[in-house]
Amino acid sequence: MPTLHVRNVPDDLYERLRQRAAAEKRSLSAEVLALLEVAIERRPESEADLFDRIRRRRGRIYQSHGQFPSGAELLREDRAR
Repeated sequence: MPTLHVRNVPDDLYERLRQRAAAEKRSLSAEVLALLEVAIERRPESEADLFDRIRRRRGRIYQSHGQFPSGAELLREDRAR
């Protein structure tokens, strides 16, 4: 099995990895492998998927908070003060 060496890991990142490994009851190497696996399996989001996700989020915000004023409306209101 190949070995991967990573150099110049910042101290704070190393410490956070070490803490995460301990919390997951894994060795540092096992935790890094698990994180790499998750990162590699995640497929890049297409533009269409991104815009669809944004539209859904806007819909949820509109349902819970109602319609927000446009930027032009906010500028007019601010200038009128």
